[in-house]
Amino acid sequence: MSSRFFTAGDSSSESSSSDEEELYSDREAEEKSEEESEEESDEEEEEDESSSSDDDTKGGVSKFLRDVASSEESEDEDKVTVVKSAKDKRLEELEGVVKLIDNARKINDWSSISTEFDKLNRQITKLATQEKVPKIYVKTISDLEDFMNDTIATQKVSTKKLNATNARGLNAMKQKIKRNNREYTTEIEKYRADKDDYMMSDEDEVVQPVEKVKKPKATYVDGIDAADDEGFATVGRGGKTLQYTPESILKHLRSIVESRGKKNTDRAEQIRIMEKLLEVATTPYQHIRVLLTLISTRFDLTTSSSSNYMTQEQWKMAEHEYGRLLEMLEDNRNMVVVENAEEWEDDEKPPQPAAGELLKIPGSIVSVAERLDDELTRSLQHVDPHTAEYIERLTDEQDLYSSIIRGLLYIEHLQKMEKLETPQDGANRMVMRRLEHIYFKPSQVVSILEENAWKAIPSGLDSAITPRNGPKDIASLVQTLSTYLFKNSADIIRARAYLCQVYYFALHDQYYRARDMLLMSHLQENISNFNINTQILFNRTLVQVGLCAFRANLVYEAQNTLQDICGSGRPKELLAQGVLIQRYSQVTPEQEKLERQRQLPFHMHINLELLECVYLTCSMLLEVPLLAQTGSSPDIKKRIISKTYRRLLEFHERQIFTGPPENTRDHVMQASRALAAGEWKKAADLINAIKIWDLMADPEKTKKMLSEQIQEEGLRTYLFTYAPFYDTLSVNTLATMFDLSERKVAAVVSKMISHEELAAALDQVNSAIIFRKGVELSRLQSLALSLSDKASGLIEANERTLEQRTQGTANAFERQGAQGGRGGRGGRGGRGGGRTDRGGSRTRGGQQFGGGALGGAIKA
Repeated sequence: MSSRFFTAGDSSSESSSSDEEELYSDREAEEKSEEESEEESDEEEEEDESSSSDDDTKGGVSKFLRDVASSEESEDEDKVTVVKSAKDKRLEELEGVVKLIDNARKINDWSSISTEFDKLNRQITKLATQEKVPKIYVKTISDLEDFMNDTIATQKVSTKKLNATNARGLNAMKQKIKRNNREYTTEIEKYRADKDDYMMSDEDEVVQPVEKVKKPKATYVDGIDAADDEGFATVGRGGKTLQYTPESILKHLRSIVESRGKKNTDRAEQIRIMEKLLEVATTPYQHIRVLLTLISTRFDLTTSSSSNYMTQEQWKMAEHEYGRLLEMLEDNRNMVVVENAEEWEDDEKPPQPAAGELLKIPGSIVSVAERLDDELTRSLQHVDPHTAEYIERLTDEQDLYSSIIRGLLYIEHLQKMEKLETPQDGANRMVMRRLEHIYFKPSQVVSILEENAWKAIPSGLDSAITPRNGPKDIASLVQTLSTYLFKNSADIIRARAYLCQVYYFALHDQYYRARDMLLMSHLQENISNFNINTQILFNRTLVQVGLCAFRANLVYEAQNTLQDICGSGRPKELLAQGVLIQRYSQVTPEQEKLERQRQLPFHMHINLELLECVYLTCSMLLEVPLLAQTGSSPDIKKRIISKTYRRLLEFHERQIFTGPPENTRDHVMQASRALAAGEWKKAADLINAIKIWDLMADPEKTKKMLSEQIQEEGLRTYLFTYAPFYDTLSVNTLATMFDLSERKVAAVVSKMISHEELAAALDQVNSAIIFRKGVELSRLQSLALSLSDKASGLIEANERTLEQRTQGTANAFERQGAQGGRGGRGGRGGRGGGRTDRGGSRTRGGQQFGGGALGGAIKA
């Protein structure tokens, strides 16, 4: 095993040489270099052991013999001494830590990743004297951030959670990576743009570090006009001068269009080039072509960057350029922008249309307007709605609305041209966008929006759909836009227009008109066949109709309309006002992303607390009298109007101690108990004390309406509860108790009698209520009937079960005569026959013991 001693000698020589180099490094570098040398010596020892074990396998003398070439190579190896600089050693240490991080990533060990990440950053500080950060470090922190985001997304949907140590490590890494990667944002974006090219460029820099020129530089060029920055011109790659002249505009545009979608495309630089081209453009055709390409490139900034929406600066510039484009098209009527136009191929010579001939330019005015609208909505989704930034961003809606109307006027102009076959779809989409901006707003706001929009549009332009000097009534405007879409569109756009009109009517307290339109549309029958955005609009419209019914004092209609949304337990999701991610839900990150993209901006939200308050209040006014009626007359079949309300009420009654009400639910639940006990004044005070009523259009009117409803329902509850204890009852007494007029009490009692809710008669001469006692049952009789019903139900359930097991075996049950079919005892069968002989069955509840299906067949 002589090789071990030679290896030890080599390692000592390496350590001595490293000690000489470490004179220029600090103490920490020395300790790490010694650790590395020891690791290298251990590795070489293992290699030598493996080689010696291989030599042992050789037989006889051959393992002691060496040929001349191998002996010379070993002598040369003994003579070689490797000397490494401090920089190389630090890079090796860096690579070693990176390798440890990669290994920890493979086993999802976030505790080790956190430790090694700290060590990695300490080593980077030693390399801070370098001009550039090592690219392996940039690669590591970028991949680590992506891995962390994937892990967090996986943990949201996975049932298998991390252990406590890894969870702490993951939480620590969130803050570390976020804080650390801010300093290297530029390098990380370069790496993510093209990973392979970024890592390969490291080798190119070593060979020719100064050869690559990444940015164009300004140099003096002879022959340039004085207008071009006094003799300076932009020089691109390869040293070629980039001259922006009217003749070269089409060439530049073609190169920009061809580079769209390719890697390493600097779109910001392309935008700067097109802005210069716009300055040197001379003809309207050049202006239109540059503006179309420039707006599209601005939209591409969103897809290429890490942000999910356009910045306000870029959006305003795109909106301004869209206005310039429309202005240019309005001034040059011989040029039109249509989607089905052929692209001009000759970049050297611009097209020259003949007199009276239209020049078609490929593009889409409608798509640009839709994209501006979508980008503004996406921006409002990501901005905190409780800040001034949201209000500032919302002011851009006025400019967008003006642009939509102006674009619609241009589409109408294209439709009037007989030479063009303009499809109707473009006008439908623009009208739909306009309608979607006004249907959810009060009429006063829409009036201001319309007035400012028409002021911004040149006076020479007018619309055939909604004339400038037409009626100023906003209801007629909504009616006109909706009717236009009913006539000229189909499927989704028609359904959305219908729902927008119903929403507007419900918002402005036209309940019966909104209800009739919604019922006649039959959308509730096939709304599941539409896309999700249309289903969200349907839910919003349904809720608004329910709130409108409540404001119109139609409690039953309001509760019935809101039942589907509020009774589901997830109104926030159904109205697209928030994402509720459950703990064990099977929602993938892609589905969650799509769900967040469908969320509505904050200014379009319906107040969920107000919605819940209205729903619970309506449920209370309907459920409390029903509970009193069921409790006093157990022979009435029990029914539940609102399961959500019943569940909350049962939970509240189970509480041992109930303090003063703190939220909306507590107010409604305590008001329910007071109303059931006959304390209608306390119930009214509790309901009116809810502060959310101040958000209604007329809070005082709403509170007065609620007090009147509580008085009436309190009267009904009292009659249902205490009717068995009265023979006669004075109408005047009831009017005094519930602070109602005698005429109102008589009307309520008459309605109850006509609906057969109250077994009584109204004596109008003596102004009294006379109760009938013949139909009332005692408490014992009611319980006995209830018990017999339950026993009968159990018997029928047993018979059905036995019939399924015996598969309809003949003579399984015998119900004839006094003898039963079970062992000949005649017990149960005899009793059954005796009951039948005694004259009939009980009609109460509609149930009769008939021996099951097989028993009926045998009797027949």
